[in-house]
Amino acid sequence: MKVIDILNRPHKPFASFELLPPLKGSDIKKLYASIEPLMEFNPPFLNITAHRREVVFREVQSGSYVREMVTKRPGTVAIAAAIMKRFNTEVVPHVICGGASAFEIEDTLLDLRFLDIDNVMALRGDPMPGQKFFEPSPGGYLHSVDLVSQISDMNRGRYLESGVEDATPSNFCIGVAGYPQKHCEATNMEEDIANLKKKVDAGADYVVTQMFFDNAHYFSFVEKCRAAGINVPIIPGIKPISTLKQLDILPKSFSISLPVDLVKEVRKCQDNKAVRELGIEWATAQCKDLLAHGAEVIHFYTMDKSDNIREIIKRAF
Repeated sequence: MKVIDILNRPHKPFASFELLPPLKGSDIKKLYASIEPLMEFNPPFLNITAHRREVVFREVQSGSYVREMVTKRPGTVAIAAAIMKRFNTEVVPHVICGGASAFEIEDTLLDLRFLDIDNVMALRGDPMPGQKFFEPSPGGYLHSVDLVSQISDMNRGRYLESGVEDATPSNFCIGVAGYPQKHCEATNMEEDIANLKKKVDAGADYVVTQMFFDNAHYFSFVEKCRAAGINVPIIPGIKPISTLKQLDILPKSFSISLPVDLVKEVRKCQDNKAVRELGIEWATAQCKDLLAHGAEVIHFYTMDKSDNIREIIKRAF
């Protein structure tokens, strides 16, 4: 079932989850173990992140270094298939521009289609480690709106190769990202929302937001999106803070600000166990407020840790 159909049918508020594929060399059982505790909440869909190959420099006998491209996590298509086989839920694999040409993206979409996966999250992806700015692969895309357009074209039976005969339209539901505190590369919020509108006009069915820790950012973002003519569902994304280091990591990695009160309380914590409990309390309050204001879905960035997420859902829903 398409995510948009799930969102449009009558339902009680529910949680969805985003998962990381395990690192290369890890057992699939580790991923299953992170999912199984969440299944008691009957999530209608699970998102699986995608990760491009990374550059590493390997020292050789001469003492010089050789540049190599390595894959650090298994492919999203394989992980999506494994989850779909094991659990009774829809999967939403992330498809990213980074590290792939348009034809390679089409191959991924074809694989997903033949697995009867009807949902994708269309994202640009992050710059490579060491890159200051995102650079597309040869024949690839600089902006995610072009990826959305490609998927929408497939849904109309239009493939990159013009000579494809008897082309059957695909049936993908397309999710895209939104940024309540602005994408780090956008000049201002108005420009960022205009870019989001382009993705919706190109065929995006719904939006999932970047994490935020102050609900005022989300409510303001939704209001501005509606004023700009963006009328698709906008799902709030939540991540509970769980370690002291995240005070530095999260703002730098995701270009978000943390509320003053939250930072003060985290700095008072004696250890990460206390930080984790504070994170649960803060996220629970966020969720209760979102639900009270009519949110029907809350998306959780699990980072493959489920115990704190489970506690938040039990307290909030």
